[in-house]
Amino acid sequence: MIVAILVVSTIAGFGWWMWRADRLGVFEVLIIGKTRPVPDAKRYEVLSAEAKRWRENLAEDYRKAKTPEQRLVVEEDARIILEFIMPEMMRCWLGTGYDFNGTAEKPGHGKIACGYFVSTVLRDAGFRVNRYKLAQQPSQNILRSFIESENCVLKVGQDFGTYVDWVEGLDEGIYLIGLDTHVGFIVNGNDGLHFFHSSAARSIGVVEEGSEDAGAIEGSNWRMLGSFSGDSGVIRNWLAGKKVTVVE
Repeated sequence: MIVAILVVSTIAGFGWWMWRADRLGVFEVLIIGKTRPVPDAKRYEVLSAEAKRWRENLAEDYRKAKTPEQRLVVEEDARIILEFIMPEMMRCWLGTGYDFNGTAEKPGHGKIACGYFVSTVLRDAGFRVNRYKLAQQPSQNILRSFIESENCVLKVGQDFGTYVDWVEGLDEGIYLIGLDTHVGFIVNGNDGLHFFHSSAARSIGVVEEGSEDAGAIEGSNWRMLGSFSGDSGVIRNWLAGKKVTVVE
């Protein structure tokens, strides 16, 4: 457990500095107007390899665990790793353009649709899923492929401000959100929600938005949310390398 904490701390530091650089880039776009986020395929590959390495190491620890308490410790370590690595993988896509038929495999290598952005990040984070089949599903089926239906919360026609307050009051972590005709990730932190998605608006592509900029969420009447990193079934499937059955 001590080793896990020390290494996680290293990853946390790495993630903070890379996050800080990306956020400064976004700040320049909005305020200074000199630069825009640049997709980072090389860093994405490094992060994907780290996710694979951690999954294999933790999977071995999980197999060796002899008690439910020991398994819970490994599951919590797995959650910590995913909550550090996955948002950084999402940020590597920032600046990648949108196309309704976009199926880019890597950040900046072509354009990508919203469903493919979600399915590709999930695959490259170590989830065994057919990214093509998953990306082509309605948003509710994308959520239900990973999260049990009873753990997906649907709200229809709710005032946007009320909805944001509710989301930001939930536990910190990674969430999947399905909208009328759209899908993306929400990363809930102590500074509020961050909405990662490939935006069709002006074909802008992959963006990270706070609640004040999340027009796609605000404009959607139908909103389904599921806790991803907080779901024990998701964590166990990742550790086991279990193939995800896509709901159709």
